[in-house]
Amino acid sequence: MRGLDELLAEGVSGRRVLVRADLNVPFVKDSPGTIADDGRIRAVLPTITALRDAGASVIVMSHLGRPKGEPDPKYTLAPVATRFAELLGSPVTFAGDTVGPSAQDAVAALTPGGVVLLENLRFNVGETSKDDAVRGAFADQLAAFGDVYVDDAFGAVHRKHASVYDVASRLPHYAGGLVLREVEVLKRLTEDPATPYVVILGGSKVSDKLAVIEALLGKADKLLIGGGMCFTFLKAQGHEVGASLLQEEMLDTCRDLLARAGDRIVLPTDVVVADKFAGDAQTDTVAATEIPAGWLGLDIGPASVALFTEALSGAKTVFWNGPMGVFELAPFANGTRGVAEAITKVDGFTVVGGGDSAAAVRALGIDEAAFGHISTGGGASLEYLEGKSLPGLEALEAA
Repeated sequence: MRGLDELLAEGVSGRRVLVRADLNVPFVKDSPGTIADDGRIRAVLPTITALRDAGASVIVMSHLGRPKGEPDPKYTLAPVATRFAELLGSPVTFAGDTVGPSAQDAVAALTPGGVVLLENLRFNVGETSKDDAVRGAFADQLAAFGDVYVDDAFGAVHRKHASVYDVASRLPHYAGGLVLREVEVLKRLTEDPATPYVVILGGSKVSDKLAVIEALLGKADKLLIGGGMCFTFLKAQGHEVGASLLQEEMLDTCRDLLARAGDRIVLPTDVVVADKFAGDAQTDTVAATEIPAGWLGLDIGPASVALFTEALSGAKTVFWNGPMGVFELAPFANGTRGVAEAITKVDGFTVVGGGDSAAAVRALGIDEAAFGHISTGGGASLEYLEGKSLPGLEALEAA
């Protein structure tokens, strides 16, 4: 896989470089256009800056959300372009479409060192089409904008989409620094991780993490389970979980995992419960085995944080994916904060597996530099750890 450094060594001055970025940022609820977390924009800045400073004409493309293959104002990248320019410290021309007249005019007017951001790729049905011909036709239009293609969108490499998979076969292609770093980190987690190796998994559903649990069961020394998914495990042990999130169809699977893993799977011993899902709910901290009927668990409790912290003691490799509770609401943020702070104290290689975990680190004001690596690709990271082949990486590795 050729990387950005090789491209820069070859020279990009005066060349048009088409960059696939992951600018799929979250927005503040009920405040359209207000970006809640600009981490993904910041992550791609080194690649864009290096290309710009080397004299390339840079055309950036990204998706945002899940529009239905046609323009939708709710998912416009216009606010992202504004923030992108602020962080880049130089103008970013925003094209009002992806491959139409606005994009064509913006690319035609580009000069060396200039940057254009195309409108949301998913406003075009060809981006996500399962029909190779439809996807390929859109890829042809995108590829016509560039002389060279750089993929720095690790968060999208698990998708067989036009901008990720097909464009790479139409242009000389290179991996951006972000993609190369992610692959390096994930290889370190899968091929020969330093032990003890502790994995912390949260989030809402066991089904979302089942494949990665199966894949890591033979590698990890401990699997710490928090978040909404812990209640299906607790129910599988025979405990009542009140009105907590529960996947009934996963109970047998959880029983099997618990039987095979033994004491390597560690579950919370106490939880913060509430009488409703709201920031002003009545709350209590109870034993994980004594959740009252009608109440729902929304965070792990302080004893569980202490238990997880103890399990992290002496770890040499840590992978964390998924919050321990509903960290967006203050009464249910302490579990995630406590576990994150415990990870920062580990004397070893620590990885935050993107998605909500990365957002939580920033939202809770925890120093990002205290972790070995914060991934930008939650779903892509998990699929890599599961051993799946990722289409975007396959395309970059092809000659």
